[in-house]
Amino acid sequence: MNYSETLQYLFAKLPMFQRVGDKAFKKDLTNTLALLEALDKPHLKFQSIHIAGTNGKGSVSHILASVFQESGFKTGCYTSPHYKDFRERIKINGQVLSEDYVVDFVQKHKELIERIQPSFFEITVAMAFDYFAKQQVDIAIIETGMGGRFDSTNVISPLLSIITNISFDHQQFLGDTLAKIAFEKAGIIKPETPVLIGERQEEIEEVFLNKALECDSNLFYADELFEIVDFETNLSGSAFTTHFGKRKLHYSSDLSGFYQKYNLQTAMAAILLLKDSFELKEENIRKGIEGVRKNSYFLGRCMKIKEKPLALVDSAHNEAGIRELLKIISSQAYKTLHFVYGTVADKDLSKVFNLLPKEAQYYFCKADIPRGMSVEELTKFGELKKLNSKAYPSVQEAYKAAVENADPKEDMILISGSIFVVAEVLP
Repeated sequence: MNYSETLQYLFAKLPMFQRVGDKAFKKDLTNTLALLEALDKPHLKFQSIHIAGTNGKGSVSHILASVFQESGFKTGCYTSPHYKDFRERIKINGQVLSEDYVVDFVQKHKELIERIQPSFFEITVAMAFDYFAKQQVDIAIIETGMGGRFDSTNVISPLLSIITNISFDHQQFLGDTLAKIAFEKAGIIKPETPVLIGERQEEIEEVFLNKALECDSNLFYADELFEIVDFETNLSGSAFTTHFGKRKLHYSSDLSGFYQKYNLQTAMAAILLLKDSFELKEENIRKGIEGVRKNSYFLGRCMKIKEKPLALVDSAHNEAGIRELLKIISSQAYKTLHFVYGTVADKDLSKVFNLLPKEAQYYFCKADIPRGMSVEELTKFGELKKLNSKAYPSVQEAYKAAVENADPKEDMILISGSIFVVAEVLP
């Protein structure tokens, strides 16, 4: 099989949550452990940092990967899902693994795959860990897929566990309260391993504290270790100030969005916790923060894809994400907002649609995946909320219509609601 045929085999043979939903979700680690055992336990052959959370875990992963890369460490980074190419999930120093590696891995272990029948995510995790072990990375930044306790990545023994924040998402799998969701995310906390909480949320603090006590693990909050005192952001990037003793330090980043304040604060706190394990110099930290997009192949978050009319993409897909996205949209000057929107069928839209600006023009569409929500259902929600909308059979047609209707000088286009919608318009 060539690369394209290999991907088709994986997509067709293995259930993929991003495409089919609950058929690919498993509440145990049996398959992952069986795969890794057959691969000679690669997950035990490299140092790692493990990151879970509802929003922000991808950003924190890429920030840390950029800093370690700038510091001279061979840095693996595993994230999901991908936008344009499957290989985006598995990177070393910002470079995706080769097509040949994917083909050879699947060809070599085809009998194992056929026998165990793993999910798409399970085999992807096994491939990533095998790759990082064979390439002898100095550190691997590992992002969970969904949840934490039963996530396939939750077999590593990290130097540090990080939980970014907790909000409502995937309630049908993780629970219908913040406490239940936090319990699943807290599953990545390991015995005698420090854990860093990115955002303090009083209603769920006890969940993390109890798990940390059970594991005899030191618990830290990001704002206790590193405080951003001034934060500014625009579509070109962000800048912030912090104090180290009597010194006032200024940093800049190529990441945009008000929500990046918490992600940068969390990443900087993690760096402070790891300073005894790695030599991370201030100059390299600064360069890593400045060049996250450049260094780490970071896509799809508050990203400009067109100048005239101004068009932005953002992967916000739940209530918390949309709320943060709208903060930066409201900071921009425009006459009319043209909002290309699509999502997946298992999302509860009631809270999200309550946040959407009523004065925008909406272009509802369905991403090219089985799990995508139909435009008929989206239109029904839109009518209920009295949104001005039209339905389009594809993301590309919706985007094309938005470009044609938008005033090149005065209007703004926003494409959001799902990673899969964003993926279809990325250049």
